[in-house]
Amino acid sequence: MRGGFSQGLQFCVVLACAISLQACERSNNTYVAPPPPKVRVALPLQQPVTRYFELTGNTAAFKSVNIEARVQGFIESIDYRDGVMVTQGTQLFTIQSNTYQAQVDQAQATLASAQASQVGADQEYQRQLNLTRQRVTTQTALDSAKATLDQANAAIANAKASLDLAMINLGYTKVLAPFDGRVTARLVDVGALVGVSGPTTLATIVQTDPIYVNFSVSEPQVLMIRQDLAKQGHTFRQIDIQTIPFEIGLQNETGYPFKGRLDYASPQIDSASGTLPVRGVLDNKDRALLPGLFVRVRVPVGHEDKALLVRNDAIGTNQQGSYVLVLGKDETVEQKVVQAGQREGPLRVIDSGLDAGDWVVTEGIQQAIPGSKVAPEKVAMDATSTASASNDVAPTTDTAKPGTAKSDTP
Repeated sequence: MRGGFSQGLQFCVVLACAISLQACERSNNTYVAPPPPKVRVALPLQQPVTRYFELTGNTAAFKSVNIEARVQGFIESIDYRDGVMVTQGTQLFTIQSNTYQAQVDQAQATLASAQASQVGADQEYQRQLNLTRQRVTTQTALDSAKATLDQANAAIANAKASLDLAMINLGYTKVLAPFDGRVTARLVDVGALVGVSGPTTLATIVQTDPIYVNFSVSEPQVLMIRQDLAKQGHTFRQIDIQTIPFEIGLQNETGYPFKGRLDYASPQIDSASGTLPVRGVLDNKDRALLPGLFVRVRVPVGHEDKALLVRNDAIGTNQQGSYVLVLGKDETVEQKVVQAGQREGPLRVIDSGLDAGDWVVTEGIQQAIPGSKVAPEKVAMDATSTASASNDVAPTTDTAKPGTAKSDTP
């Protein structure tokens, strides 16, 4: 009996332990919901902003002229070094001049002969005039002397014109720089015959200080400018275009370090492209800009006293366009479609779709899902961008991972 009772007691103890372990196992596997993810939210910055049109353009030389031989002859000398800066009047080429010097000498001799003939004709005319007063000659003789004198005067004028032409052609044998600039490599060598069938290009001279920037403004942008001017009580004709500043930057630069003034705007829109050609001019004393460069152009078109700005890395894009995540009711994330404007460093202007009182999610964006709750931390809008949105917010100190069972020792 004692053996049977002892075995029954042991069985009861084992059964009780098993039931206890099963109950403990069931209590330890109870699902614990993860806490809401932590995010940082900030109100948009409100500050004055100058509105700009950001365009693309190309630089162009202020002056660019082909240096040409205007008379025929052989190149006797090249008087500059390829690619150097020269001043106006610097001699660049010398063309064979002996033929043109002979033409000048010939014209001078013709002029001297005409002047001598004119002296004799004038003396004859004066003699006939005195004889006519004394009534010892005829009117016909006087008229003939007057005609001879007129012909002599005309011959002098013709000889002077021929001499001037010969002097001009002689001057063309010395090819001079028409303005200050840099001369390209020569296109002919010493001994080459130039100007045979017309002007021959010898080189090109380019002036790059100042320098032009050509770009185009689209038709909608032109209409926007006219609308803004109308709000200010002005018209496009009343604005002096040369008072409007503009800025440019090269493709490998950040920002717009070069500043200038607009110089010209076309009086009509190009119907083929729907754009208005515009030109600006800026100083280029250090020759940092070369003609033909592709540049970024920024032109101010207005001013806004209270523009809304958010961090650029807080703006996302989808099929609907740009959007930001904001904190809604009950700390629930909402998505707002916005119209993103120009960049202001790491910030971006929001043209529409966002209110000044919206708390924008700036950090922890990957954990902020529209329609889900979050644990927001309100901070000031900071222009500092973060390297990774997944590391924006420090992890929670709870050891339980979201969506897993929390295990405790029984």
